[in-house]
Amino acid sequence: METIQIAVRTLAEYAYRSGSIESGFRTSGTLTAGTKAHQEIQKSYGEHDEKEVLLKAEIPFGGDLLFALEGRCDGLLTENGRTVIDEIKSTASELGRIEENTYPVHWGQACCYAYMYMLTRLTPGHCELNDAGLMITVQLTYVQVNTGEAKRFRREMAFGELECLVADMLARYAPYTRLMLRHKAERDRSIRELPFPFDAYREGQRKLAAAVYRSIERGEGLFAKAPTGIGKTMSTLFPAVKAIGAGLLERIFYATARTTTRAAAEDALGRMASRGLKLHAVTITAKEKICFRETVSCRKEDCEFADGYYDRINEALLDLLGNETLMSRDVVERYARKHRVCPFEYSIDAAYAADAVVGDYNYAFDPRVSLKRMRDEHRKKTALLVDEAHNLPDRAREMVSAGLDKAAFLELQRAYKSANPALASAAKAVNARFIALRKQSAGGVSAESEAPLELLALAEAFASEAERELAARGGGVAEELLLETYFAVQHFISVGAMYDERYVTLTEVAGQAVSVKLRCLDPSEFIRQSAKSYRSRILFSATLAPLSFYMDALGAAEEDRSLTVPSPYGREQLHVWVAPLSTRYSDRERTGASLTRLLRVVTERRKGNYLVFFPSYAYMNIIAESFRMLTEESPGNAAHGSILVQRADMTEEERDAFLASFKAGDACARATEEKADSVIGFAVMGGAFSEGIDLVGDRLNGVVVVGVGLPQINAERDLIKDYEERAGRNGFEYAYVYPGMNKVLQAGGRLIRSERDTGLLVLVDDRYLQPRYRKLLPEEWRDFRVVEGKITDGVTW
Repeated sequence: METIQIAVRTLAEYAYRSGSIESGFRTSGTLTAGTKAHQEIQKSYGEHDEKEVLLKAEIPFGGDLLFALEGRCDGLLTENGRTVIDEIKSTASELGRIEENTYPVHWGQACCYAYMYMLTRLTPGHCELNDAGLMITVQLTYVQVNTGEAKRFRREMAFGELECLVADMLARYAPYTRLMLRHKAERDRSIRELPFPFDAYREGQRKLAAAVYRSIERGEGLFAKAPTGIGKTMSTLFPAVKAIGAGLLERIFYATARTTTRAAAEDALGRMASRGLKLHAVTITAKEKICFRETVSCRKEDCEFADGYYDRINEALLDLLGNETLMSRDVVERYARKHRVCPFEYSIDAAYAADAVVGDYNYAFDPRVSLKRMRDEHRKKTALLVDEAHNLPDRAREMVSAGLDKAAFLELQRAYKSANPALASAAKAVNARFIALRKQSAGGVSAESEAPLELLALAEAFASEAERELAARGGGVAEELLLETYFAVQHFISVGAMYDERYVTLTEVAGQAVSVKLRCLDPSEFIRQSAKSYRSRILFSATLAPLSFYMDALGAAEEDRSLTVPSPYGREQLHVWVAPLSTRYSDRERTGASLTRLLRVVTERRKGNYLVFFPSYAYMNIIAESFRMLTEESPGNAAHGSILVQRADMTEEERDAFLASFKAGDACARATEEKADSVIGFAVMGGAFSEGIDLVGDRLNGVVVVGVGLPQINAERDLIKDYEERAGRNGFEYAYVYPGMNKVLQAGGRLIRSERDTGLLVLVDDRYLQPRYRKLLPEEWRDFRVVEGKITDGVTW
């Protein structure tokens, strides 16, 4: 027999899943408030009553399975010498809306505990015996989290009745269990036989793969700086897959910041699959992208895929997991249409069953959208692989920052004045606090190092009233605004609970508008706490430079290790020029014409495809237009081919078309053709085209990076600078230089992607000649040629 460990709640939720996706309101305070509600009920227990009782039972099924069922019963009560099983459920809804059979899953849990108790702990006299056999009392206790009011339902259940009920639940779960057991056997066999899916390791690739495996084996964290083009994705995924086969892991979570890097992970998994790997891998695509509706609405009244979702999801998952291994967006969509289920929720449910999950950072880190049903014991058997980890600090900073605006509360105060005076009063109190802040302000943005305790208290009071309104009437007269504000307030409160020396309170006043933001200056502790629940954390990028800075920013623990893999490419593959033009904001108008002529000279003298990166859209657009005009005026303007300019609002299809324009060709032949097919693309540093893309071979012949990538100097960046200086570090470098130069390294890293690539890298800024910036350049970039006055013999700019 195969022994299957399963929690009572997991079994009950699987067996009794039914109904539709509930869009909108779900109380965010359930966990804390629910725990308090449970404890209040348990305080009322008698002297001989027990609470939080661990029950276990082994139940054979079907001749091939042994279910090891386990869970904590909320209460074992003693009444007149008889035992009562008590299952407590907290709710923000009005108790009057809950009937005895409203939630079959709750009865399923309670009956499981009753059966397990009778099976393993029953002693004479603790159960009633009548014509139906041994009987026990099963009780559901519902407690309203805001009022503490309780409502109870009871059933007298016979042992035989409970035995049949549990057997039925196991019968529903067994097909999924058998499918997963078959898959695990096939998966492990395929992993044992899986070779490295390339003919040979690239230089440095084996070193990285070995370090990843060792870190997983030891349960450590690894911070790896590995050059672009060596195959970091495969170097991390392949050893992690091997670790699953060795029994070290059950799951891999591959966290990415961009669609392009998600595609790289899918390609790596696909390549391993082509060599025989049988691995369930699910890609999570953002709801807004994968939704079948033009306008996202998860109300069952609006969406047939949300209506009755839970009635169909078990069958849909069995079909998907039984017939597919690599579950990309296209695969998920195809099966979702077949079974008429929401593709986003479908991918989330599949992710809990998968061996590998590929998804955005949010699903691993953001407390609002992470895979919440993944329990700690599962995370301890999961490896977290964080691709392009240099992006994580800023993303994490946003996850644990929160803000509120005055306008929403004023509107809600007016909307609910008659419909719900208590809610209107709570909104009015918050609005009044904003008015007081406006009166105290001289305008603009002000910063405080203390949490806004008064505003947080008023926000909590508002959340309670909003919760009652949403639970009772679904939102009433301003449902959409109330929902949006409620969720913003809940996030504001949760961030307020984290507030410490790493935070600052920003108050912005502009006319009548007032906003308050709790801004995280240092998210390293949040990242550390979020990542430490995994067995191993592998954070990697080509641009974790300087490594000490990123280990600080990414919350490295003392026991974590670091690895730097040198570039495997020869110096002859890359020619680096530095053009010492000032690109500082104050100098851009003065040096604009020189920069335009420089770009013309570079692209005219060395024919081919180029990407030109700028620190901002505004700067890029000015130079791109000047370049276009200059080339049109030139007698040889045809030699410049196509000019493409990135837009901030590009769709995925437009971005794909932009990249597809960079076609491979013979750069030498271009120089002799009357009409060239070269492409010059203008893009922004830190944008969609500056990292995670591969234009291999002659698809890209040169990259020009304009500026040193410094973030715009502003109040928030200066606050980060001041914070770092108080911590004894170089504030300007931590807040501006390192993040800026990271964008430079990413942009320049688009050029050399394989052993056969060659090209020209032009760094445009006089600061590259300063030690502060030069020391941050990769070793292979430092042997540059300074081009001053002329670019090639006979051509001046």
